[in-house]
Amino acid sequence: MKILFASQAIDGHFNPMTGVAVRLRERGHDVGWYTGPVLADKVRALDIRHFPFRRAVEHRADNLNELYPERARLKGPRAVGFDGEKIFASNISNFFEDVRELHGDFPFDVAVVDSSMFIQRLVTRLMRKPIVTFVAIPNMESDPLVPPLFFGFKPARNLAGKAVQAAAGLLSDKVILRPAGQSYRRQHAAYGQDVPRQGRLTDEPYRCAEAIIQTGPASLDFPRRNVNPKIHYVGALLPYRPPAAAGPAADEWPRSYPATLVVTQGTVDNVDQDKLIVPALEAVKGMDALVIVATGGRGTAALQARYPQPNIMVRDFVDFATVFEFADVFISNGGFGGVQLSLSKGVPLVVSGINEGKNDVNARVEYAGVGISLKTESPNPRDVATAVADVLGDPGWKRRAGEMRDQFKQADPAAAAADVVESTGRLPEDTGP
Repeated sequence: MKILFASQAIDGHFNPMTGVAVRLRERGHDVGWYTGPVLADKVRALDIRHFPFRRAVEHRADNLNELYPERARLKGPRAVGFDGEKIFASNISNFFEDVRELHGDFPFDVAVVDSSMFIQRLVTRLMRKPIVTFVAIPNMESDPLVPPLFFGFKPARNLAGKAVQAAAGLLSDKVILRPAGQSYRRQHAAYGQDVPRQGRLTDEPYRCAEAIIQTGPASLDFPRRNVNPKIHYVGALLPYRPPAAAGPAADEWPRSYPATLVVTQGTVDNVDQDKLIVPALEAVKGMDALVIVATGGRGTAALQARYPQPNIMVRDFVDFATVFEFADVFISNGGFGGVQLSLSKGVPLVVSGINEGKNDVNARVEYAGVGISLKTESPNPRDVATAVADVLGDPGWKRRAGEMRDQFKQADPAAAAADVVESTGRLPEDTGP
């Protein structure tokens, strides 16, 4: 079977798909990958054929503010609305035309498509190809029991909370996501495709797919009234690691401290380290703990000079799979991949982030009882210190994170996801609205 993977050129969207793609290649399938030129070497290293963007704009973690200088000044809902239109909706026609063109060289039987590309309806309707939607973020399908996206809400407990969330949902639909929704409808209308009025824009990748691969366990999602039978929670889909690949061995890190803390601000919003890394280091620099910091390759030397304490080790990149084997707390802005890796090792979290949907991830962390959310983009060092002390001092956090680790261990995520792709049959004549 010929299988096309298609993803944004953003590490957080690309990396979780790599293990699935390699597993399918190892099973004898012919796998190709459509993504940005920046990821060409990574795709080829997987022994997979690369099809680069041609018409599509390559949105990367390191060029978003360069492409859109005005983006850096936006906060909260305005930032979400801007990203929805510029980074996601604006590229839909370009993505589709690229995919339709590459089909001549690679006549794929099924496509595994990053949910944020929003080309599912066009590929299924106009190319008559079955789609497996790949969701590298928390389940974003709307449901009466699930709070609206982008606000960092947990499920409402009373009528007042439900009223607030209903109003926020209307704000999201009618204001925040309106430009993206209008762009989506306009581009589909150009192809003669009607889009149902009911539901939300973020429901489209779920509606127009034969199956959905949802990263993470169901226990890291909110309770739902409606269970979508197409959705398969497969666990922590982590980046593919060649058998010989490894970072520093666990015994290369100092092990004389009573606790180990890991700190990161992710790979996208990590330019301004005063948001999280610096407050975190100010909070914990005096603790009797090993503090491992991953900068994502930004400002490493300056941080090393600023924090010369022997217990603080600042690196461009850290092999999280190694350090989480002995870590006690993960201080993070809430990237979903990092959260899953942390929990897959039973490490509880202190999370602080709002942008790029981080607040929705962090709300789920807190709701599941596996971490403390500081509910801000720029926490006070005192609040970070208090949260870390709470997690270290209360064994319940470690116990609940351990319970989730045991859930992660129950299945092979890459194998489960590969099974979903293989079981996707021919596109039926009626694929829904």
